[in-house]
Amino acid sequence: MSKDWEIEGFLTSVDNELRIDGVSAPELALEFGTPLFVFSERRIARNIDRLKGTFADGGPALKICYASKANSNLSILQAVLKAGADVEVNSGGELFKALHAGFSPDQIIFNGTSKDEREIEEAVRAGIYSIQADSFAEIELTERVALEAGIPANVSLRLVPEIRTDTLHGLQTALVTSKFGMMPDEAVSAFERWSDPEGPVRLKGIHIHLGSQNPSPDPYARALEALYREARAIFEKTGMKVSHLNIGGGFPVNYLRDRSHAGMISADQASLFGSEFDAGEALRSAWEKVREIATDEGFGELLEEIEIVTEPGRSIVADAGICLTTVRNLKSRRVERGTDEWLLTDAGFNILLSMETYKWYYHIVAASRAADPHETPYRLAGPLCDGGDVYFDIEGRDRLPDHRLLPEEMRAGDLLALLNCGAYSIAQMFPYNGRALPAVVLIEKDGNVKLARKRDEYEDLLRNEL
Repeated sequence: MSKDWEIEGFLTSVDNELRIDGVSAPELALEFGTPLFVFSERRIARNIDRLKGTFADGGPALKICYASKANSNLSILQAVLKAGADVEVNSGGELFKALHAGFSPDQIIFNGTSKDEREIEEAVRAGIYSIQADSFAEIELTERVALEAGIPANVSLRLVPEIRTDTLHGLQTALVTSKFGMMPDEAVSAFERWSDPEGPVRLKGIHIHLGSQNPSPDPYARALEALYREARAIFEKTGMKVSHLNIGGGFPVNYLRDRSHAGMISADQASLFGSEFDAGEALRSAWEKVREIATDEGFGELLEEIEIVTEPGRSIVADAGICLTTVRNLKSRRVERGTDEWLLTDAGFNILLSMETYKWYYHIVAASRAADPHETPYRLAGPLCDGGDVYFDIEGRDRLPDHRLLPEEMRAGDLLALLNCGAYSIAQMFPYNGRALPAVVLIEKDGNVKLARKRDEYEDLLRNEL
């Protein structure tokens, strides 16, 4: 028996069809085709507003710099800007897009391990809030560029303080085995060397990024304490006070929001992505602990006018994005345990790369039968000429469920919606097998549907080829 439902007014089942911010998913698919990414401007603003309220009852100034690598589509960047957030970029291209989207230079932080001279010059000439230096060599390059341009460069230092988290190994970026950052003692030496407040390099702050999908608030407390310890060491050696402490991002997204499949995933994976994480509470708790330590040690003045910077990306856009895909083929196959019913879709890892690289779980709803019981198991796969292009863990490590539960008697032409896939999807998609990259639409706050990226044509496959 069908039963309508809703998730926080964002996703609803009305007349047995999925609606996204009140807009019919089947009608969107009919107008724009599939695969199709659909984003909600209201959801992006809601995610930013929740973080903006972190220190509403008193505390440091909070600068929220959206990590544009999660999704740098121009319309998404403009939605972030309208919601009152700043931006973090990781290349000259992302800097170009941020400025084009309307962010002012003082809203931009530039990260990255391998910035080239052109990128640094572009950042210096733009006068951005901070270039996050990843090494001594990069500070020296920035100094040379700033001298040649005759423009001082605002610089902060990224540290690698050996703070381990419980996320996947490839997502940990605060370990000495990672490629990121400089050692804390190097940072003190840098402040000693570049101590002139009127020099070509203006050292402003220090930065730690723990990585992504950290399931516990404890590492953030350790990271902020490490930043305070470093700020104290810098002050004691040079008399300089840093103006900001950048605690990075990495706030986890709950890829198991709907727990109907939680039992089909390993306990470790469920605990990693199934926790309800309150980023604001994690930051407040970390701040209170560090402020108490600084006060007890007699260095409370170091935190009096400090600005806390954070760089959320995934947590801003992940649950604001839905991928609509059509079932193009189906088959039945007898296996030892019975029969596998297969559904072959038009969305593969060419547009959902993290489902293959990190085995992210994206819950699936039958968009045109959204209120029907989702109780029948199906094996799902994409369209690519690659055996790994499936919606389950083909390696048999139980990192994804073998089957997805959907209504009975699914047919070719039925529409599916993959939830929580707004981060690192369109940013990483590629035209494998010559498949045209999909369109992207943004549902604006007033309900207007805006085309944010047109679907590629065959001619786009030839662009830049000679």
